Amino acid sequence: MTMNIFPSTRRGFLSGLAFGAAALTAKGAFAEELLRTPAQTEGPFYPTKLPLDTDNDLIVLNDDLTPAVGTITHLTGKIVDMKGDPIRNAVVEIWQCDNNGVYLHSGSSNRDKYDTNFQGFGRFLTGSTGEYYFRTIKPVPYPGRAPHIHVMVKVKGQEKFTTQCYVKGEAGNEKDGIWKSLRDPKARDAVTIDFAPIKDSRIGELAAQFEIVLGFTPKV
Repeated sequence: MTMNIFPSTRRGFLSGLAFGAAALTAKGAFAEELLRTPAQTEGPFYPTKLPLDTDNDLIVLNDDLTPAVGTITHLTGKIVDMKGDPIRNAVVEIWQCDNNGVYLHSGSSNRDKYDTNFQGFGRFLTGSTGEYYFRTIKPVPYPGRAPHIHVMVKVKGQEKFTTQCYVKGEAGNEKDGIWKSLRDPKARDAVTIDFAPIKDSRIGELAAQFEIVLGFTPKV
């Protein structure tokens, strides 16, 4: 069954989820262990102060009517263990710079240019299928870095896991020291994802899918 991720109301949007067939792989369908998603640095720009709104819609703050500037992107995926089993009750956090290349952080050198309509940070709690969903903007570069989104996963009883995802086909990847630090091509591929146009979207929205494989099996 396909669920609508573009309902007319914000309340409906926040409860709507859509995932491709690859994101709905059945439990136990993997014959071998999956490739663990490579960890990457948290970086210096995890928010020094979280916004009042920390939901999974980074485009709209609370009930404001003015959306953030940028190419709207629907970021989806699953949190699974190395056997492909979904991880429930994982807290997924993302943070990224706005369309001007400014982070929601007191240390940003160009803080005065921050898009005050962009949330900059969001959270999502996975259910029994391990799925997560965010509405955000396509990442843009800032000095010294290729476009990327930071992702942190927190599971009770485990160390937090941090990584980054990048835009497939982005020329700046080859100049990004953190992306290049992944020597294994398979590891690079695991964090370099398509930001594909959504068919029939009137405003040019994108869909991106980032599967995260953690290197442990949660205790039942």
